[in-house]
Amino acid sequence: MIHVRTLSSAIELDATPDRVWSILTATDDYPQWSPFIRRLEGPLTPGSRLTVRIEPPGGKPMTFTPKVTHVEPDRRLAWLGRLGVPGLFDGAHSFTLEPLDDHHTRLVQSESFTGILVWFSGGLLKKTEAGFRAMNDALKERLTTTVSSSEQ
Repeated sequence: MIHVRTLSSAIELDATPDRVWSILTATDDYPQWSPFIRRLEGPLTPGSRLTVRIEPPGGKPMTFTPKVTHVEPDRRLAWLGRLGVPGLFDGAHSFTLEPLDDHHTRLVQSESFTGILVWFSGGLLKKTEAGFRAMNDALKERLTTTVSSSEQ
């Protein structure tokens, strides 16, 4: 039986979608601010492979090589990762930016996991969801520090 589980974490940010996008796509800077996705390398173009290293809070670091599935500047970035063969443990990750008004954006970070092993991965998924929240909070902090330093 194939199981499905979706994790999601949303945060409202005091920034325009293009400002949020500029931080999300400055992948060389991830080690400086992101406590969850510690490394993100590769071209952000559909069909390309990334190297992603995550460090879930309280969990073991993992590195995987997902394929970029969607890039819509200032709106959405998504990739699909697999453990082994399709249908075993697949993760479709996305960052979706929703403009709320002229100066605020809702960021939704989510991942839909499908496959036979999803049912056995409850602990890992809870840590992953905590990682989403930690990264979203760190992104909010990064926005305030980059605004403060650029205004000086």
